Amino acid sequence: MNKLIPTAMLLAATTSVSACATLRGAAIGGAGGAGIAAATGGDVEKGAAVGGVGGAVVGTVVDD
Repeated sequence: MNKLIPTAMLLAATTSVSACATLRGAAIGGAGGAGIAAATGGDVEKGAAVGGVGGAVVGTVVDD
C-alpha cells in the first residue's frame, strides 16, 4: 500500500495537465480493477494499479 499512494499521486499529477478524460478514465479503471480483483480473490492493489493505468490510457485516447 505504501508504494501505491505515491504512484497514484504521481499519475494524477502528470495526467491532470493533459486532460480531464484521462483522470476520469484512471479513476474508473482503478475502481473497476480493484473490484474485479476483490471479487476474484486477487490482489486488490495490483488490480487497482493495472486498472488505473489502463483507464488512463483509454481516457487519453478517447479525449484526443
